[in-house]
Amino acid sequence: MPSDLDNGTTADVPAICHTPNIPITPADKKIVLFIAILAAGLTGFDISAVTIALPTIGAEFHMDAVALSWITTGYLLAAASLLVSIGKVADIYGRKRVYLYGIAIFTLASVLMIVAPSTDLLIAIRVLQGVGAAMIFGTGISIISSVFQPGERGKILGIYVSSAYISLTVGPFLGGMLTQHIGWRSIFVVNVPIGIAACLLILWKLKGEWAECVGERLDLVGSAIYACALVLVMIGLSQVPHPGALLLIAAGCATGIAFALYEMRIPVPVLDIRLLTQNRVFAFSSLAALINFTATFAVTFLLSLDLQYTKGYSPVIAGLVLIAQPVAIVLVTLISGRLSDQIDPQVLASSGMALTAIGLFALAFLTESTPLWYMLTCLVVLGVGYGLFSPPNIHAIMGSVDKRYYGMANGINGTVRLLGQMLSMGITMMIFSVVIGRVEITPDCYPQFITSLHYAFALFTVLCIIGTWASLKRGKRQPTPVPGTPASEK
Repeated sequence: MPSDLDNGTTADVPAICHTPNIPITPADKKIVLFIAILAAGLTGFDISAVTIALPTIGAEFHMDAVALSWITTGYLLAAASLLVSIGKVADIYGRKRVYLYGIAIFTLASVLMIVAPSTDLLIAIRVLQGVGAAMIFGTGISIISSVFQPGERGKILGIYVSSAYISLTVGPFLGGMLTQHIGWRSIFVVNVPIGIAACLLILWKLKGEWAECVGERLDLVGSAIYACALVLVMIGLSQVPHPGALLLIAAGCATGIAFALYEMRIPVPVLDIRLLTQNRVFAFSSLAALINFTATFAVTFLLSLDLQYTKGYSPVIAGLVLIAQPVAIVLVTLISGRLSDQIDPQVLASSGMALTAIGLFALAFLTESTPLWYMLTCLVVLGVGYGLFSPPNIHAIMGSVDKRYYGMANGINGTVRLLGQMLSMGITMMIFSVVIGRVEITPDCYPQFITSLHYAFALFTVLCIIGTWASLKRGKRQPTPVPGTPASEK
């Protein structure tokens, strides 16, 4: 007989769970979607535009390759460390409230980035921005899932993911233009009016609140253990090949195991391990997502450096080249989101993961003289692969749990995404540390940089092959259970 979690229910829930009684009209749904699109655009533009600006930022502050990576990694580490607990906070205190605070913090950090005077403060403010991003990521999809019904949710998730990648499409080009003609700080100026507009819309137009686990206590101990595990692993990866690096990584992994064991023993965990141990679809869909993001996130970072360093292109040209991937993602997700309502994620998502592996394998053969058409082709293949993978996989994750767990499921889904992105940058930092060393990337070390690309893309290819297996192992999607049906009859 299926477990309670497979059936979308959980026994012995001590919280008082409720949903707002305010009726959701079609107009309200449009407002929710529009606000979600604004917030997704805010974070999507920021991460892609900053990636293009990294060589310029590195030159201004004379940063080595590993320190330069921390501008992105610090942001991701903060977001990933908090996302699981943020999802639970949103379930307890209200998703709309957390969403609003997250956008406000993200916007404030953008203002501070405009005046950041040093490397240390630059990275510290990016960490603060990551805190705001965690609050946005931890609530966006759960609000959408609360408002839109399963029959229409796939289409809406496709639109949501597409909007994020439209911002990623604009990000490289606009980020390159701003960096080249005004300066990299102007990128953060763009964030401010978007963030203010999103906050005002939430306060003015978004009715009601979604707090379906009022009365539960937040697991602060578990949250702290989880954050500590991630910090130890990431610092360890950045210190390789220093002798103490392996000890830090081992300590981080041990702390992660301790976190899992602790969460299984307490009545109200910040992360319900049963979602991973008793729900096959949720577990393997999450694993596939983790591997996908680990294998693909650093691609834009690496190719941005390659285009501007070894190939000598301007930020504008580099941005134009990197647009190819998000354009392909946007076009494909609009289709795959709709298809995920009819076709099982096992088929769509697994096909996308396999296609991604092919694109990564092709990038493993880059040289200093690789033509642009070759890179563009690889980026399009990667974009199509991700576009086929993402909406069906999110649909499978959110469709495998009951509404009371939307916040936690969205938190885990977002954490998996950020954890994968963080690990992708961690692997890249480790390869840089071993192959290039802690030095600024100059023409003298371009051969070592190209070697780093080969190692990174080869490893990412292997990961995607494993991810295809994980996606296939999730099994067929089960029919949505009818509310009130006993578990034995589902």
